[in-house]
Amino acid sequence: MCPSVGSRKIRHTVLAGDYLKRGVAEFIGTFALIFIGAGSLIYGDLVGAAFAHGLVIAVMVSSVGMISGGHFNPAVTFAFLVTRRIEASLAAFYWLVQLAGATLAALLLWWVLPPGGKSTLHLGAPSIDHTINAGKAVAIEAVLTFFLVWVIFATAVDSRGAFKQIAGLGIGLTITLDILMGGGLTGAAMNPARAFGPQLASGDWKHFWVWYVGPLAGATIAAVTYEMLYLRDQVAEVAGDDMADDETGDTADVVAATEPAHSHDGDSAHAAGEGTDASI
Repeated sequence: MCPSVGSRKIRHTVLAGDYLKRGVAEFIGTFALIFIGAGSLIYGDLVGAAFAHGLVIAVMVSSVGMISGGHFNPAVTFAFLVTRRIEASLAAFYWLVQLAGATLAALLLWWVLPPGGKSTLHLGAPSIDHTINAGKAVAIEAVLTFFLVWVIFATAVDSRGAFKQIAGLGIGLTITLDILMGGGLTGAAMNPARAFGPQLASGDWKHFWVWYVGPLAGATIAAVTYEMLYLRDQVAEVAGDDMADDETGDTADVVAATEPAHSHDGDSAHAAGEGTDASI
């Protein structure tokens, strides 16, 4: 059983270094989200689209979360940055590869989808329903992203969470639930990369700022709130290329991130077993 916060010092690791392996994982995960998620919108089925987005995130988080943290979402990366769980240079690199993956996926959709789907759906670029205004859309995106990042911190960042069992599934289902509520109103992007790729490829930039301001605000509020309430007593430790050489002793390992897969000693297997952090 993981110790309670306050009973003894708990150590959380800070994502740093190993740009290539972490970057490839983030690129592929974000590419999959846009290609599968945005591509599923061609069928005009909100429930199907909600599960397509949720399932692809659940699969990708479970697959490569131990390598990069499984963010696939600039808002999630920003949440880790403001809570000092990722180095600033790596966060900037994550944003670059996330936007690149989203753009390439959207361009591929532009090429493979039939003309009707491209013209009516704008390659999956989110839009605001005519019944609400931009201010309400920002609020919806912020609240939905709050739920997403709250679940990420509770299941994948908090050492007492359930990452080893259900974090990938829990995060994916949160996206599904959010889209079932907000998909018809704002597109429920919850992710600047999810908006940016289709917007760039389709040229549809109407109210573009909604899907940047809303998710970043919601992610920040969720991360800071959870951090201050439940994780403020943790001690930071950098998880770079040499993390496997550190002795853990009696200090509990926490799961903000784990050793990249290239480590070869016994501690790397221990770190992978402890869990990881994730998101969209």
